[in-house]
Amino acid sequence: MWKGILGDMDREIYIEKEILGLFPENMRDQWTEVAMCGRKLQEIRLRSGQPVVLYLGQKECFLRNDGELTYEKKEAYCITKRELENMMQHICKYSMYAFEDELKQGFVTVPGGHRVGIAGQVVLREDGTIRNIKHIAYINIRISHEIIGAADRVLPYLYRNGQLLNTMIISPPGCGKTTMLRDLIRQISNGNRYGKGRTVGVVDERSEIAGSYYGEAQNDVGMRTDILDGCPKVMGMMMLIRSMAPKVVAVDELGCSADMTALEEVLQCGSNVIATIHGNHIADICSKSFLRTMLNEKVFKRFILLEKREGKCVIEGIYNEDYVKCLK
Repeated sequence: MWKGILGDMDREIYIEKEILGLFPENMRDQWTEVAMCGRKLQEIRLRSGQPVVLYLGQKECFLRNDGELTYEKKEAYCITKRELENMMQHICKYSMYAFEDELKQGFVTVPGGHRVGIAGQVVLREDGTIRNIKHIAYINIRISHEIIGAADRVLPYLYRNGQLLNTMIISPPGCGKTTMLRDLIRQISNGNRYGKGRTVGVVDERSEIAGSYYGEAQNDVGMRTDILDGCPKVMGMMMLIRSMAPKVVAVDELGCSADMTALEEVLQCGSNVIATIHGNHIADICSKSFLRTMLNEKVFKRFILLEKREGKCVIEGIYNEDYVKCLK
């Protein structure tokens, strides 16, 4: 959990080491400059026989054979299937079997909370469930960017007389909802000027919030936070209520009526809820049938709406239970 306690310069150095550590030693010279991009680097896209594609902020660029970056596709280096295989063996510590449970979900979380997504040939069991993914020919490395203080602006609006209000974060993909959720969890857990620290239970279904590695959070999610990593939301919410008795439950990406049924049980047990959902505006969530009952009952007292302006993620506004703006 070094990201929460080290300075910006130290975090930059650690991110460089973590990115470079994803590659076997015989490949690292070519990837040194990429690793040095650190905080700007969003994704590394690797496809067998295709150019290596890098995303630095909103810009797409390519890797050359000599390790330099270029915007010219004709200069791009094409990674081989053998290199991808060697990378995955290295990432899985030369024991693919040990990572089988993660691989069949389509990703592996690595030190620092970064995620290595994979695609290839899916192997099914007789009952139609996924047993494994083999012949991996596509890798997407998503760099984890923790932003301490991302929730500072919204925090004053989420408390009333020292009590946390049930809150929903609404955002299109790629607008920072998980980053916002993560920092809210940290500040609610540690305590802040608006409310004392509270026990938070996090259901981290895709390991994106805490970025756990071998069960230990790589991102700073606070001193009073308990995490169920890789657990389905519905099952995880019930497990947390029974085992850890959290005062606040945090989940990412609500999407069906089963999620809402589990949330109702959480609320009946006296816990608050912080959740995210995909949407472009308030009208989007009002149109979702599985949310109708909770919205009609005004369970959520605050809605944080995120959007992208000129390539930057911004807070469009904070709304109360009647959809009136509290923060413009």
